[in-house]
Amino acid sequence: MNELRALMKYETAGDPVGDLKWTRRTTRKIADALGKVDIHVSKNTVGRLLKSIDFRLRVNHKKRSTTSPPERDAQFRYIKKMRGTFVKRGDPVISIDCKKKELVGDFKNAGEAWRESAIEVLDHDFRSNAKGTAAPFGFYDQEANRGFVVVGTSRETPEFVVDCLRTWWRLEGRARYPNSKHILIFADCGGGNGCRCRVWRVRLQERFCDHYRVSVTVCHYPPGTSKWNSIEHSLFNQISKNWQGQPLESYERILKSIRTTTTETGLKVRAVLNNKTYPTGVKVSDDELDQLSLRKLPTLPKWNYKIIPRKITI
Repeated sequence: MNELRALMKYETAGDPVGDLKWTRRTTRKIADALGKVDIHVSKNTVGRLLKSIDFRLRVNHKKRSTTSPPERDAQFRYIKKMRGTFVKRGDPVISIDCKKKELVGDFKNAGEAWRESAIEVLDHDFRSNAKGTAAPFGFYDQEANRGFVVVGTSRETPEFVVDCLRTWWRLEGRARYPNSKHILIFADCGGGNGCRCRVWRVRLQERFCDHYRVSVTVCHYPPGTSKWNSIEHSLFNQISKNWQGQPLESYERILKSIRTTTTETGLKVRAVLNNKTYPTGVKVSDDELDQLSLRKLPTLPKWNYKIIPRKITI
């Protein structure tokens, strides 16, 4: 079973809210891969084993309005290659994303929980009745099986994302990887860290790479494939399960629910609050963009790039 879990570690996608997980590999291919490590089982046995570790058969749903980019598979292969390179060197590999924003207050939260009586909540989810909004921005270190979440009270802007990265590095990353000067980040194509976001790249250069003297390589998942980002099914869905059926009536409740999220495989999560206000509509000039120490990687440069610290002149 441990061999099967190891084999599926990087071949898994999942629902960020529910328990469903799935894989691109067929049971025959999995059986062949197990045979290479002297574990000989049939494809039917593989199917039963997958069910025992919460994988399920999936059917097609006509819900997508656009097709996947033609470079999708090539990008997945490149992500796998980059992950292996960084892991082998002992450098950090983290998946990042912003979880669904939540209203803070006495609102209904989907799911069920064991209790003596039902909790009464407001009958309408009006924003005007909320104490605020929570934007949980997460970091997941798959090799260490560690999660880190910054709960923002403002907006998911590029400045917010970079501040979250700085917080993770100060409180977690630098201590776990004291000798590393290179970080690999897997991210979606949109949001505050979108692949076309100019502010994200400029702030990443200024406030992280230059400040901490650390190079950052970013690989974006193609549009429509965010479910394959490991943070979705390894961290966010576990948080959702931990607070299901419990009204998120305060920021303290949200932080506590995140911090107490664990799994049988040893997941541990740390959470902090960021109550800074972030304005929208921030723009950067062409001159600022030209001054970046950014190298587009040869494979699919629109999704893969590296930012290195600039030389400090006195």
